[in-house]
Amino acid sequence: MTKADSKPEPARLDPLKPDPVKAGPKLEPLGVDARREAIVAAVRQRGFATIEALATTFGVTVQTIRRDLNELSGEGRLERYRGGGGLPSSVENADYASRRTQLSAEKCRIGERAAARIPDHCSVFVDIGTTPEAVANALVAHTGLSVVTNNLNVALTLSRETEFRVVVAGGTVRSGDGAVLGQQTCDTLAQFRVDYAVIGISGIDTDGTLLDFDFEEVRATQTILAHAKAVYLVADHTKFARRPMVKVGSLAQVHTFFTDREPPPELARLMREAGVVCEVA
Repeated sequence: MTKADSKPEPARLDPLKPDPVKAGPKLEPLGVDARREAIVAAVRQRGFATIEALATTFGVTVQTIRRDLNELSGEGRLERYRGGGGLPSSVENADYASRRTQLSAEKCRIGERAAARIPDHCSVFVDIGTTPEAVANALVAHTGLSVVTNNLNVALTLSRETEFRVVVAGGTVRSGDGAVLGQQTCDTLAQFRVDYAVIGISGIDTDGTLLDFDFEEVRATQTILAHAKAVYLVADHTKFARRPMVKVGSLAQVHTFFTDREPPPELARLMREAGVVCEVA
């Protein structure tokens, strides 16, 4: 039995209720990516789906479904439980060490694409999060930047690798990820009006609401949004399936969205209507 298999099913499920995945018709064989997207959709609809039901629906072995669920869990798109998969938590994010290694190549591509849209000799906010950190890593080739951040990892990278002017917001340092948070942080950030803001989020709802887990972190991001001339949102595709509980803002506040896969049709439509540019790295 794997470590993932030992995790109990979420208590909210009623085992007497039929699993709608079982009742659905057997689908035509799908490619790996399409099948995993369909698994995510099925779990979002039900809240939980068993391995056996998914294997029957998609016409593959239970071993294949286990691999799919493990991959989707590693990407943060689903939570792996004993016997199946469920929705990821809406109240708790993965730890920083895990997030740093998840989709690192994709985040690097996103970071490079976003950094390429930031000119030399301008001012930039860089937010908390592993994808904004990837943007900071790609900014080291620039010249003449002034960077304001509440992320100690960003500050250390840029102060060590460049001659940029780096301003670190005051406040309380959160253990584990180097985030600086609190009222003093917001007060410091509000003193600036910068050319570009690079922000990250933990989830995007289908109506375009930007979401995160921590209220203090959200307050800092909202301050950044209110004091930048242009907002660059950087987030990988797993954020399309996550629904944290704290509202950051709306896609309509974003000028350009950088990601690694095409967004779902509904989000793509919302971005077109709001005039948000989407760049896929």
